[in-house]
Amino acid sequence: MTRRGSTTIAGELVTFEQTRRTSQTSKDPEDVKEAEANEELKRLNDEESTAPTNNGPKFGKRHIQIFSYCFLLFINLCMRLHISLTVLAMIDSANPNKNVPTFNWTNKNVILSSFFWGYIAPQIITGWLATQYGPKWFVIGSTCVTSFIEFLIPTLAVHFGSTAVIVCRMLQGFSQSFLVPSLGCVFSRWVPVSERARAGALMAACTPMATIISMSVAGPLAASSYGWPLNFYTFGCVAVVWSAIGVFFNYSSPSSHPNISQLERTFIIKTTVNTDGPQRKTPWGRILTSAPLWSLKYSYTSYVLLTWMLLTQIPSYLGKVLQFNIATNGYMTSFIFFFQWMFAGLMSILSDYLTNNNYLRITAARKIFTAIGLGVPAVAMIFLAQCTKDSSTMAVTWLLVSVGAEGACMCSLVINALEIAPNFAGILQGFINGFSHVFALLAPLLVDIFVKDENDPEEWKKIFYLISGVAFSGALVFVAFSTAEPLPWNDEEEKKDGIKS
Repeated sequence: MTRRGSTTIAGELVTFEQTRRTSQTSKDPEDVKEAEANEELKRLNDEESTAPTNNGPKFGKRHIQIFSYCFLLFINLCMRLHISLTVLAMIDSANPNKNVPTFNWTNKNVILSSFFWGYIAPQIITGWLATQYGPKWFVIGSTCVTSFIEFLIPTLAVHFGSTAVIVCRMLQGFSQSFLVPSLGCVFSRWVPVSERARAGALMAACTPMATIISMSVAGPLAASSYGWPLNFYTFGCVAVVWSAIGVFFNYSSPSSHPNISQLERTFIIKTTVNTDGPQRKTPWGRILTSAPLWSLKYSYTSYVLLTWMLLTQIPSYLGKVLQFNIATNGYMTSFIFFFQWMFAGLMSILSDYLTNNNYLRITAARKIFTAIGLGVPAVAMIFLAQCTKDSSTMAVTWLLVSVGAEGACMCSLVINALEIAPNFAGILQGFINGFSHVFALLAPLLVDIFVKDENDPEEWKKIFYLISGVAFSGALVFVAFSTAEPLPWNDEEEKKDGIKS
């Protein structure tokens, strides 16, 4: 080839390279950014294929998101739970503070159950909405509406009586029906498999922690010169403040977080639900005929009945049978649930240790810890039924054992829906949570049916035997039929022909 020909070819190559570079730089900046992100994701995936393990940062954006969402759940639970103690102050005619109104109401347990009248039915549709449109605004909106109603209750109670309180509680229940299904979506998108037991236990432990704080605060506030209305104003204010924080710092998924590192985003997405593609078609037929799902529903229902019977009735039992005053009642109830919170934390760490180090398969771990969480309270309830006013120390001890051991469910039974169908976590959480909380509604009403004299420990035996039997049957069903492996229909569409819209 001549020198002139070589020069011509070289010039053409230079011109081609310049043209290629010019075309690249003239692309839409968003396209370039997306291409760079895809290249980075491919590079990280290639590195992970040869690296021993990529566990992401020890403390990253995912942890901040989980803590923030859990605090929103916590304050919502405080607004839900303090009524168990506050209502006792509202109907206490012996209250020495004459500046605080009290009422001659006889429908205390109807007030306690009314929250669930609005809470139950909407949960399937709220789970679907959170899955389709992202959970952030549903969680924040639920908190804001609940807090607004919280501010109204004291005034409406004075002017319109117990009926107004019942209606307000029902509306708060409807508002909070968006909460748990939306948080199920949050956890399925933000929590890697290796951290699921601890994160699930943290979410579930919000209930005992909210009980600890709400009861320890509600008792002294109700006994103060400002009286029981201060409970509603205090928790309502905290909810408004944290909702405002959540507007700016909470995100629905890793892909929508503007500051998360690519390394952490990759780590999360590889073991959770990818929300960037088209929406999946919900396999309603498979969901409604799934045996593991129905066994989970039954066991979760027994857990909910046990939980809400204890949450709503421990203050009444301590006050009526054991004769604790309102402040002592609040502190003692808080102490009992503090024990549950501590036990739940220890069990979640132990569960993750056993599964991450291959001492137990995940399914075996979930069954063992659920057996502890439901089986031990079932036995403790039988011993509690034998206690009287003169054996108050033993009664509190058995309450500690029952409530504490139930904490083992928080790293097993409670998170099971996230494991068997992570792609439909919000829908399943709504389906299971809505159905099971029918029995949370019934818990206070069952006390009205079986306990005619709340001061008589013999009357309470019927309740303790009932929830003992329900808890034991829930443990048996979960051990016999449950699984922690993703069910076939969780990603059936992807296996057939890709995700369908």
